[in-house]
Amino acid sequence: MRATILHAPGDVRLEEVPDPTLVRPTDAIVRVTASCVCGSDLWPYRGINRVDKPRRIGHEFVGIVEEVGDEVTSVRPGQFVIAPFRFSCGRCAHCRNGVQTSCVLGGDGWGGRDGDGEWTPGCQGDVMRVPYADATLVATPEVPDEDLLPSMLALSDVMATGWHCAVSAGVQEGETVVVVGDGAVGLSAVLSAARMGAGRVVAMSRHEPRQDIARRFGATDVVAERGEEGAERILELTDGVGADRVLECVGTGESMTQAFDSARPGGTVGFVGVPHGVEVPVGRMFRHNVALAGGVAPVRHYLEQLRDDVLAGEIEPGLVFDLTLPLAEVAEAYRAMDERRAIKVMLTP
Repeated sequence: MRATILHAPGDVRLEEVPDPTLVRPTDAIVRVTASCVCGSDLWPYRGINRVDKPRRIGHEFVGIVEEVGDEVTSVRPGQFVIAPFRFSCGRCAHCRNGVQTSCVLGGDGWGGRDGDGEWTPGCQGDVMRVPYADATLVATPEVPDEDLLPSMLALSDVMATGWHCAVSAGVQEGETVVVVGDGAVGLSAVLSAARMGAGRVVAMSRHEPRQDIARRFGATDVVAERGEEGAERILELTDGVGADRVLECVGTGESMTQAFDSARPGGTVGFVGVPHGVEVPVGRMFRHNVALAGGVAPVRHYLEQLRDDVLAGEIEPGLVFDLTLPLAEVAEAYRAMDERRAIKVMLTP
């Protein structure tokens, strides 16, 4: 089978690797129908995260179950399944509390080792072994039509991550919400805030194609300015008050500063951007009673609800995929994302 290997910053290759096999009776083998490149994959691709040796990469996929272990009962061969970006056992206290990303057996997730030390490679390839298949995988009632594939894939990470940001911030009906970041997660956060009934959703974006998707997702306003000018524009839109909730979906020091500069006293900043060089302004939080909540999105916790919303036609998060390439062109997929020629790239066999 083929798999994507990151050899060094900027050096992504598709190579032949051994086919996976069942290791435990709780495993499943899934043939990948679609995977994708995530913004967080760009951190090591750009050399911001260290790359010490070649490794498989990717953490988002959907596919068809080919084989299951003897103890797997919730999915069966032939079913279409969505895989969250972290696998989880479903039995530990953290899983039971809905924080599956902190599962005691989840280990390093895709591309690392599970809690028992077994290697679980990245997902940008042809076939995957899924640990703890009963707790990790979510099936659809039927194999979905091809036009639903992008939205199903979006649920494996970006849509659920945007949703988690809005949930963490406590978005309420009628409120004003500002979204910092116009990548796939930020756009999904726009969709989430609108879905939760926010009265005003402000997307901070300087790129017209992303602005267009934000509006389709429910943004009522778009602010292109950044820094102090961006904060001033938010104050203008909110009669000098600031936003009730701000959703930070980037993970840089600049984006976190922008988020706090946009929040009203007593408001909340939700954050899901992977932090790089972020300092939290505790003094400002104290003085103005601004809360901060969020973190790694427990996708599995939200997956059934979001799957049903997609199947009912209530949301179409797959619009964030504006480029589809065959897996054989995965290097171009990374270049397109890195150069911001694409919001998010879907990879098909």
